[in-house]
Amino acid sequence: MRRVAVLALILAAGVIILGAWTRLSDAGLGCPDWPGCYGHLDVRKAIEHVNEQNATSPGQLREAHKTVPEMVHRYFASTLGLLILIIAALSLVNRKREKQPVKLPLFLVALVIFQGLLGMWTVTMGLQPTIVMLHLLGGFTTLTLLALLTARLYRWPRFLNDCDVRSLRTLGGLALVAVVLQIALGGWTTANYAAVVCTELPVCEDGWVDHINFEDAFVFWGHEHDRPDYEFGVLQNDARTTIHVMHRFGALLVTVMVLLLVARILTRARSRFFRNFGLVILGLLAVQISLGISNVVFSVPLWVAVSHNFVAVLLLISLVLFIRAINVKCAARHPRPDGQP
Repeated sequence: MRRVAVLALILAAGVIILGAWTRLSDAGLGCPDWPGCYGHLDVRKAIEHVNEQNATSPGQLREAHKTVPEMVHRYFASTLGLLILIIAALSLVNRKREKQPVKLPLFLVALVIFQGLLGMWTVTMGLQPTIVMLHLLGGFTTLTLLALLTARLYRWPRFLNDCDVRSLRTLGGLALVAVVLQIALGGWTTANYAAVVCTELPVCEDGWVDHINFEDAFVFWGHEHDRPDYEFGVLQNDARTTIHVMHRFGALLVTVMVLLLVARILTRARSRFFRNFGLVILGLLAVQISLGISNVVFSVPLWVAVSHNFVAVLLLISLVLFIRAINVKCAARHPRPDGQP
């Protein structure tokens, strides 16, 4: 079960990278049907079909190369779903063993089924922004819970004689909430094609305050538009500017919260384990900020955007595992012989 969990964890990371690649390369509707692609489960046959149709009627279908990221993503996601089912079956078989996780694997099965439905709706509803954002959050949640499950299966960490960091539960929880909200904002920014609307630092172009429009920026359902789908966005520039600016302010909030958490870890931790953990969180934050700035400076290159997406989930996982670690039982701190604490 441990080996399958590790394999599922690696595969889930690949699914998230492929999902970001598909979304950010504008291939989300490369296959307008589901679960196949133009009626084919083999991507090679789908490519042949698209090329044949476009040869007789140029421009009738989307570009053939956009079928590849979409179908490869589906292949990986389907394999991940199978591995999660295997994990759940093994957890039920071993349910009488001590500390055997059962509820979490079963929840993952329910989550991956819902995630599959979101993937279907993403296509059939033409990249509806709320569905796209929920699909991203579902993928991040799946990877994070697989990381948590793997840690539980390996009993990691087993024991830490470092009680002082347990006082950071509240701050760690607040930092985690801030990161989750920022990820949701990032998903909303991507789903509405608002990533390139602000091309200057630190906030946006001059006069951005005059283009704030919350009323239209956060409409999660019932968008009024005359398009057959939501590809390339349906919101006006003011709404997209608002979304982008809020994402940048969210990044500032996350930076402050995580830096505060890291500072408290480094000052309160007595063990090298937690000090190193704090440095890992700090390093992920630094990389994420650098990638965010690079997206603005270099006009959202694909590899930078995909990396920005993936480092976000790594930061999320690091915070979840930190909260798990500080809840491991620790020994009480005994006074020194001289009476000093």
